[in-house]
Amino acid sequence: MDAVARDERKPHVIFIPFPAQSHIKAMLKLAELLHHKGIQITFVNTDSVHKRFLESGGPHCLDASPPGFLFQTIPDGFSFSLLDDVATARYKRLHSVENLLSTPFLDLLTKLPTPPTCIISDGFMSVFTIDVAQKLGIPIMLYWTLAACGFMVFYQMKFLIEKGLAPLKDESYLINGYLDTIVDWIPGMEGIRIKDFPSMVRTTDPNDRLLNFTNECTRRSHEVPHQIFHTFDELEPSIVKALSSMFSHVYTIGPLQLLLDRIPEQEKHNQVSNFNGYSLMKEEPECFQWLQSKEPNSVIYVNFGSTTVMSLEELIEFGWGLAESGYYFLWIIRSNLVVGESAALPREFEEYINEKGFVASWCSQEKVLNHPSVGGFLTHCGWGSTIESLSDGVPMICWPFLADQMIDCRYICKEWGVGLEMGDGVKREEVKRLIQELMGEGGDKMRNKAMEWKKKAHIATGLNGSSSLNVDNLVKEISKLSTK
Repeated sequence: MDAVARDERKPHVIFIPFPAQSHIKAMLKLAELLHHKGIQITFVNTDSVHKRFLESGGPHCLDASPPGFLFQTIPDGFSFSLLDDVATARYKRLHSVENLLSTPFLDLLTKLPTPPTCIISDGFMSVFTIDVAQKLGIPIMLYWTLAACGFMVFYQMKFLIEKGLAPLKDESYLINGYLDTIVDWIPGMEGIRIKDFPSMVRTTDPNDRLLNFTNECTRRSHEVPHQIFHTFDELEPSIVKALSSMFSHVYTIGPLQLLLDRIPEQEKHNQVSNFNGYSLMKEEPECFQWLQSKEPNSVIYVNFGSTTVMSLEELIEFGWGLAESGYYFLWIIRSNLVVGESAALPREFEEYINEKGFVASWCSQEKVLNHPSVGGFLTHCGWGSTIESLSDGVPMICWPFLADQMIDCRYICKEWGVGLEMGDGVKREEVKRLIQELMGEGGDKMRNKAMEWKKKAHIATGLNGSSSLNVDNLVKEISKLSTK
């Protein structure tokens, strides 16, 4: 955490992510890529996030960051534990972002030895970072660690509210077919239903904190000319075109891992990811020995991300569906995955695990998805997981939980043709049926389509690919700011 020597001639960019696993991972990857291209980085985490990095990677894991890449922290006013109830932690974090981070962020920027060229802020930190940037006269760019479709439905929520379509009149609207209402006025998107909007619109409370917070973030996006999205043009052409008509500068820069993979081997010892693979949770490498013993495309990988929760009954239904499918499975079960209870599977399930499965608490997901034995992914449809799966040509079974996961699910299944959607509720028979369809001959079409998207992602991140050129344009824009 000590200050490192700065080259005054190089641009200096401040990164500040929303304090959640997927946001931090995507922000770190872009920061690492820009650092490789000659930009100095100060990466600002909250105290609770910094503590989790040290717990997962070891007390000195951040000490090895390369020259010109500095980690700093600001106090967030709360402690975080993996044992916390996920919903409680979510509201603690929201309170912190809305009320506690602005002043310490401003103080940090005024004390840095090298003046910042610009701030690259997570879009969901814009409720205070835009104000700080304006106060200090520092240019700011917003980075939405989402798909273009994910940002667009967040952005359009205000119009849903203005038209009286949200919040819901009462809870009966959740089950009376209302959520299937078609919304036909979103630029670049067709056939979108209310149920495909972020989960925040399903509230009956017009003062819902999450609804109003996300609305405020996207509303303020028009105060910032530069918008960055973790997608690639070929994946979402009509929405990227619509966004380009809304903002003066749009940069599609994904999939970031494929761009990082292009860094020459002799330079990779200097990568930031060496400290702990971007993870806030301790990874268990033992699963790779297990995967190594399995045939190609024989394993269904199951991971619901860092914030999805379920009931113990749902966990057990997933478990029996996996066991009865007949396929090998690698299942990630976090300690706080089950609401209010231990994530304990029935004792009789252990024999199925010994025969067909491997259960871990966390893993290096990109390495898992890239493993030849993995033939399918049962996922919550978080964007980080989705773009990683597309990058590796792995088809998906979709069980979206919250936020933009709903629209990701629709695009996975309907637009990109690489997934199957689970119905409401969790029933072992459906889990079994979907796994058998995805992993068997019935999944051939989706596997082929997934491999097509993998190829397109590699083209976008290759020499003169759309994402490669956009990253170069982003670097040029930052460099121009440093000369003003």
